[in-house]
Amino acid sequence: MKKLILSLAVLALISFKTADTTLSPEERKFAIDHLTQSKEHLLKSIKGLSADQLNFKASPTSWSVAECAEHIAISEGMIWGMVEGGLKQPANPDKRSEVKMSDAQIVGMITDRTNKVKTQEMFEPSNKFGSHDAAVKDFVLKRDTHLEYVKTTQDDLRNRYSTLPFGTIDTYQVILFLSSHSERHIKQIEEVMANANFPKK
Repeated sequence: MKKLILSLAVLALISFKTADTTLSPEERKFAIDHLTQSKEHLLKSIKGLSADQLNFKASPTSWSVAECAEHIAISEGMIWGMVEGGLKQPANPDKRSEVKMSDAQIVGMITDRTNKVKTQEMFEPSNKFGSHDAAVKDFVLKRDTHLEYVKTTQDDLRNRYSTLPFGTIDTYQVILFLSSHSERHIKQIEEVMANANFPKK
């Protein structure tokens, strides 16, 4: 996480692009690192957990570790749909001024669990994958595909956009939103595991 924080500080210094059509080396590296680290963080967080641990709930209305992981897996495909939607648009540098948040602000806002928001029904965990292992496998497959895209793309991600409740962000920022969303719910997993009643095994 220290490396991530350092990279985030560097990213905050990167100015927005208005004419270039591809990512800078710094932007590409940050997105790759962020996607990779959040993937590895999830897998490390859930590794070796028993069925009792995966399914423990701190309260009847809270999510278990397995449900948090499923939500991350569902969101991996859903949020990437915004990337795909952005790429269907023509690049439009004139709309750049509508993007009010920096990359660092996006990452900070999404990973901060101070303000908790009820998720939409389509993102609700409901054993959509049939098992915890299947959900994790689907997440890894999609995340690896998304990583490969970021490593190789020459698409203009800065001048294509998505509009969210908090404002307009560019398609590169949607990718950071995706990995930050994973981190947000890994924190939730850690909160579940820190509960005094969490099973010992």
